[in-house]
Formats: sequence, structure tokens, C-alpha cells
Amino acid sequence: MDNTQVGHNFEELAEDYLIKKGYKIIKRNFHYGKLGEIDIVAEIDNILVFCEVKGRNNNNFGTAIESVTYGKQMKLRKAAEGYLNINKITDKDCRMDLIAIDIIAGKPQITHLENAF
Repeated sequence: MDNTQVGHNFEELAEDYLIKKGYKIIKRNFHYGKLGEIDIVAEIDNILVFCEVKGRNNNNFGTAIESVTYGKQMKLRKAAEGYLNINKITDKDCRMDLIAIDIIAGKPQITHLENAF
């Protein structure tokens, strides 16, 4: 399985998790040119949520949470600003969440950090 498919599988797990928690999925894989990408745009309680999904099949190179760099956080912010501008959204509360998925003993362990950055 290539990295794109692995990433897609983690995003599917994250989407299912969010739906079970009552989130409405608005968009997947929003690209803002070369400035960044948002894995999932969702909404809950009238709050627009920009989600970064990170997954690890093993912890040889650290956990999923540890893999989110400052540079990635800045790209996510730029992509979120782009999403708001393109969709002319000016009056909605927003936040940026991280959904980290680590596969431990063959099972996904999901950590959801609200307002992660």
C-alpha cells in the first residue's frame, strides 16, 4: 500500500470518528495552491473546524502527535485562511484540531486535540 492510500485510510478513520461525535463533514482534502492543505473541514455547534489528520502504523519515528511540525501548523493556518476567503466566511467561529491516529497492537488509537494550534 502506498503512502497516499495509507493517508487516505487514516483520513477515513478520522472522518468516521468525527461523524460519530456529531460533527458534520463539509469538505475533505481542501488544497490552497502550494500554501497548504486541510485534511478535513467539519462543523459542530456552529464552529468551523479545520482538522489535520496524522497517522502512524508504528512508533519507530515517534507518535502521530509528535509528527506535526511548526511548518505544518503554519501551512494549515494559511490553508484555513484561504478556505475562509474563497468561501467568503467572515462571521463564524473557527478552530484548528489535530486528530492523531497511532496503530497499537493492530488497533487504531485516536487522540483528538481540539484547538491544537
